[in-house]
Amino acid sequence: MPTPFDAEAVGLKPLKWYKQLATRKGRFDTGAFLVEGERAITQILAARPDQVLEIVSTEEPGPRYERYPSRIVSAKQMDSICSTRTPQGILAVVRLPLETYSDRLPEVVGDRVLLLEDVQDPGNVGTLIRTAAAFGFSGVVLTMNCADPMAPKCVQSSAGAVLSLWLRRTPHYLDLAGDLKRRGYRLVAAELQGDEDTSVLRGGQGLLLALGNEGTGLSDALLALASHRLRIATDRHRAESLNVAACGAICMYLSCRG
Repeated sequence: MPTPFDAEAVGLKPLKWYKQLATRKGRFDTGAFLVEGERAITQILAARPDQVLEIVSTEEPGPRYERYPSRIVSAKQMDSICSTRTPQGILAVVRLPLETYSDRLPEVVGDRVLLLEDVQDPGNVGTLIRTAAAFGFSGVVLTMNCADPMAPKCVQSSAGAVLSLWLRRTPHYLDLAGDLKRRGYRLVAAELQGDEDTSVLRGGQGLLLALGNEGTGLSDALLALASHRLRIATDRHRAESLNVAACGAICMYLSCRG
């Protein structure tokens, strides 16, 4: 499990302290992660303002940040910290949500949950988390072979939505899926050999929507658990399949239509 953030122990931090938050080990050792850019920070402040630990900026932060400790750095120093090619001049150090790496579901699961099995591209993972939040999904279960949702590229692609819903990144995702099925959730697996009846995404007690790896799709073990297998109708002569983020967006949109 990650180490809880200890502000007093850290004190004034060298630049390399911020740089290490780009790595999984660094995030676990410090109990913190980075959120880059005004837009993403705004989303974090809207969802969990109490989790922001520090603001780092190339100029004096605005009044909205006055409740947080702040640090001014040069543009060159900001470039060395940020993972983006064109840093926006501001980032937030945010407390790492320890429950993200738990093997247990939250007490309140919600009606709709997304499951990502081995989705490895951080852009896809971040986009899917952002889309899930936008369409009212309560949480996302991720396998350990998924990109870490708290990695900089995932956080950037999510536009800061990583704290807008619950996340669980665990090797025991099949156990969680089985648990949800026993609670009455429909496990709808998106796969190329499925049916085109999108009504399986709506109605009933709860939905668990499963999306698979960009190249290999869903595993046999997860498909065996599925209540339904769904294929989004496309022109296969022109494009064999959809990008996983596009497929997920369509499915999540359809799930919230009456």
